[in-house]
Amino acid sequence: MKPKNEDGASSYLLDDQVGYLLRLASQRHALIFQEHISQDLTPTQFSTLMRVAEHGQVSQNHLGRLAAMDTATVKGVVDRLRQKGLLETLPDPNDKRRSIVSLTQAGQEMIEKLHADGAAISAATLSPLKPAEQKRFLDLLKKLS
Repeated sequence: MKPKNEDGASSYLLDDQVGYLLRLASQRHALIFQEHISQDLTPTQFSTLMRVAEHGQVSQNHLGRLAAMDTATVKGVVDRLRQKGLLETLPDPNDKRRSIVSLTQAGQEMIEKLHADGAAISAATLSPLKPAEQKRFLDLLKKLS
């Protein structure tokens, strides 16, 4: 049963729905990302590079979990970043079925600039909010994810 307002009409408004608002915010963030990223990277490629930089050598499977991607997606992302010369993979010496992913020299050299890009992207995305609101918003998003 749909909620009703005083007139008995449905009080459901798309503009007040969490999914719709998250999608609009996500679209805005995607545009800001494209405007501020200094390299030819997608958001998933950016996240993958950041996770490898944070964790060092990591199995491809674990990298997928760290970057919130399924197995097929992380494989494709890693393959594209290998083609760009930013990641390398080696067989795990203890388990030949696993691949170990690490940054190449070119990938390592790019990380500092990507950190700056990421900070600028976050600042631009959050710019409509006051500093206290930004912190609260991020805290709430973390609770949802």
